[in-house]
Amino acid sequence: MTSSGTAPAYRRLSVDQRRTQLIAAALGLFAQHRPEDVSLDGVAAEAGVSRPLVYRYFPGGKQQLYEAALRSAADELEQCFHEPRTGPLTLRLRRALDRYLAFVDEHDAGFTALLRGGSVVSTSRTDAIVDEVRRVAAEQILLHLDLTGAADVAPDGAQEDGRHAERAGARLRLTVRTWITAVEAASLIWLDEGKQPPLGELRDWLVDVFVAQLTTTAARDEHTARTVEHALRLEQPDGPVGDLARRALPVADAAARLLGGES
Repeated sequence: MTSSGTAPAYRRLSVDQRRTQLIAAALGLFAQHRPEDVSLDGVAAEAGVSRPLVYRYFPGGKQQLYEAALRSAADELEQCFHEPRTGPLTLRLRRALDRYLAFVDEHDAGFTALLRGGSVVSTSRTDAIVDEVRRVAAEQILLHLDLTGAADVAPDGAQEDGRHAERAGARLRLTVRTWITAVEAASLIWLDEGKQPPLGELRDWLVDVFVAQLTTTAARDEHTARTVEHALRLEQPDGPVGDLARRALPVADAAARLLGGES
């Protein structure tokens, strides 16, 4: 009936369209209230439909709808870390963080309700959805580190011992996963602190933290050191890494003097 010159006053939605509409309505409410405080009547009112219609699409009730809304939010968050693998790594991270933090800002206190445990509707399935976001984010960052081009061959051109490479890879994975956890925690604290500091400062600080964590790991792990060296070749002197180095070096020099590190 879409070829008709006059559209009907009421347009029936397909199954997928209606389901998407209900999930969007639920996500909007979960983004403003704790899951415990969201009712199916509220979702129905938000979507402009009846409660029985909500049950028709989500017979499992609020728990099923909550999981569907969480899955929708998780899909959006996962996409935040998909970035073309070109240009300096830190600039890619900044763009990814801009998207991630924009989601946090838009959903405000609902970010806590959607992604932090402790809710009465939290289950092993919802926890698995949240963990998947962290896993996908970590995998994307490891891809951006271009491990296949930097870390599989020893400096003399020989292949590394398999067990050594596995241990080295584990250290780098630990570093990346720890940073992902820090991003999530910082986002929650940022909301709790009234969205201070400004988003741009929070983003830049998180990039600095990532560079600092990589550097610390590289100081103890040859595998990570080569990976970092490979990534640094793409950085610009006036970029985030150069700026951090100029700010951090005086602090490091002062620490060396205090600790008797001068020759």
